[in-house]
Amino acid sequence: MSRDYGQYCGLARALDVVGDRWNLLIVRQLLVGPARYRELQAGLSGIATNLLADRLRDLEAAGVVERRLSDEGNAVTYALTPWGAQLREPIEGLIRWSTPLMIRGPEGDEFRAEWLLLALPALFARRASTGRSATVGIAVEGAMFEVQRSPAGVDVGMSDGREFDAVLTAEAALVLGLAAGVLTLDDVAAVVDIEGDEDAVRAIFEAPEQLVSPEVSPTT
Repeated sequence: MSRDYGQYCGLARALDVVGDRWNLLIVRQLLVGPARYRELQAGLSGIATNLLADRLRDLEAAGVVERRLSDEGNAVTYALTPWGAQLREPIEGLIRWSTPLMIRGPEGDEFRAEWLLLALPALFARRASTGRSATVGIAVEGAMFEVQRSPAGVDVGMSDGREFDAVLTAEAALVLGLAAGVLTLDDVAAVVDIEGDEDAVRAIFEAPEQLVSPEVSPTT
C-alpha cells in the first residue's frame, strides 16, 4: 500500500485504503458480484496484471476484500467483506454526482452493460415511491435488465426471464439520463424504442424526485 496521508481525518484515512488508482473500480466490480481474478481483469481493461494483484493484496490486508473458494471449490473468487460492502453508499453518491459528466456520452470510452447494475439503483434512489407498480425491461448493448417499481421503491437486476409490462431499448447514455431525471421520455421519443405499456416505463423513469427536508437548526 502506498504511503498514507498521515492525517487524523476520516476522509484521509478512507483514502489511505481506497484512494489509490483502480481501488474503487475493483470495489465497483465486486459490488456487482464476487469474481475470479480473470473476471476482474476483464472488467478493468488497462490494468496490468501485477498491479491488480498488488491492489487486491492491499485491499485484502485492509479488510475490504476477502478470498473465497468458488461454488465448485476449485477456484478462488474475490468478494467484499461486510465492511467493504459498506462502500456502496459513498460510491452511489459519486455516481449521482457524476451525472453532468455522463450525459454527454461515452466519447470513445469503454462501456460494459454490467456497470448499470450499480448506476441505476444509485440514480433511482432519488425517485419517490409511487402507487403504481411496474416491471420493465431495459435493453442496452445486448443486455437485458429488469427494473421493478413498487410502493417500497425500485429494484434493479439482470432479467430472470419473467414477463415485462414493457421493454425500453436505448443507448446507455440515454438510459442514464432518464434515470438521473435530466431527460424525459418525450425528449428521447425519436431515438428509443418502447414495446408494451408506455405508462409502465413512465412509472419507472418519471416518478418525482424525493424532497429532502431542510435541516432544523438547534435551538440556542
